[in-house]
Amino acid sequence: MDTTVCARELAFRGPHREADQAPAAALLLSNSPVVQEVAVTGPNRVLVRYDLREVTFAEIESALEELGFHLDNSVLTRLRRAYYEYCEDTRRANLKVRSNCFGHCARRIFVREYQKHEHGCRDQRPEHWRAYW
Repeated sequence: MDTTVCARELAFRGPHREADQAPAAALLLSNSPVVQEVAVTGPNRVLVRYDLREVTFAEIESALEELGFHLDNSVLTRLRRAYYEYCEDTRRANLKVRSNCFGHCARRIFVREYQKHEHGCRDQRPEHWRAYW
């Protein structure tokens, strides 16, 4: 068994444009090249399996937050998150793997999704309304 493969559960909470955030997040994560397996385990829970040499749980959560998902922030979840981060950082340090996510986790994890969307000015107003000065 490969010791670098981790399985963690993501928990969502709070207002979001999707009624159930878990299926939307699972769809995004399933298209990601760094995530090996995704399963929806409940209306607000997603099980994620990934290789620790490629990505960490903190990077996955950061990427989902960048995209507007609302993660559960209860005391138990924060403790679990801190424990996962400590364990994964220690294991990555022992494996001599450096982090390659410096504030742009979503761009790295969801490259295919970013390539499909238009980037730039997202103002829906016509040009003559935006540049009237």
